[in-house]
Amino acid sequence: MSGSGEMMSSGRSRRRSETLTFLFLTVFLAPILAVAIVGGYGFANWMYQIFAGPPGS
Repeated sequence: MSGSGEMMSSGRSRRRSETLTFLFLTVFLAPILAVAIVGGYGFANWMYQIFAGPPGS
């Protein structure tokens, strides 16, 4: 019977770990990556326009 109790606590521990990982990814990592990607694209576009001139010129 003690093996069953260990599996229950192990399952709870894993579920908690997965929940914390999901929260970290959605609350911190996704917004940081989104800002970095959009900001990097904007910066690259800005640098390109500094050297190539504005569109249509």
